Amino acid sequence: MQLIQEKPDLSAYLASDEAIDHLHPLVRETAARLAAQATDSYVYAQAAYEFVRDTISHSADSGDPRVTWRASDVLAQGTGICHAKAHALAALLRAEDIPTALSYQRLTHDVGSGHCVHGLVAVRLGGAWHRQDPRGNKPGVDARFSLAGERLAFLPDAESNEMDYPVLYAAPHPVVLRVMKEAPDRPYLWEHLPDAL
Repeated sequence: MQLIQEKPDLSAYLASDEAIDHLHPLVRETAARLAAQATDSYVYAQAAYEFVRDTISHSADSGDPRVTWRASDVLAQGTGICHAKAHALAALLRAEDIPTALSYQRLTHDVGSGHCVHGLVAVRLGGAWHRQDPRGNKPGVDARFSLAGERLAFLPDAESNEMDYPVLYAAPHPVVLRVMKEAPDRPYLWEHLPDAL
């Protein structure tokens, strides 16, 4: 699949906004701690990815009812759904001047019917975009950081009307962000995730 930048200027993928608030002290402290152990941008990007994937719990897997959507809140509370974890990873990567986009998939909803939009990131390293899925692993899900072929949590099934969206967004998609901001708790959010973009 050919990935398409929503914005032609890479600086858009380094910007701070209300969800990807990489100027927040907690984001900066976390990025600095991870960067202190990294020898280059690739090592840092992998470390940031593994930190978000492995230390921030996916709230649906853990049963945590809290809804986080701002990167600094995801880091502070240690929980979030896929979109929240993508915001946190994007903030950590942008904090170290690595262009990062938000990317999405349309997947079958695990509540049993219909579809929902799943959140990923795409990182710009080595002159190309590489999608990564920080949602967190569990039985049947084994996502990995990779620049040599995607190692995402889920592969869309076209026969089930699942799909990868090719657009790389500089900011969270407004439909996704609105639902996250309005949700009183994670069960409500889970039922109201958009089914398409």
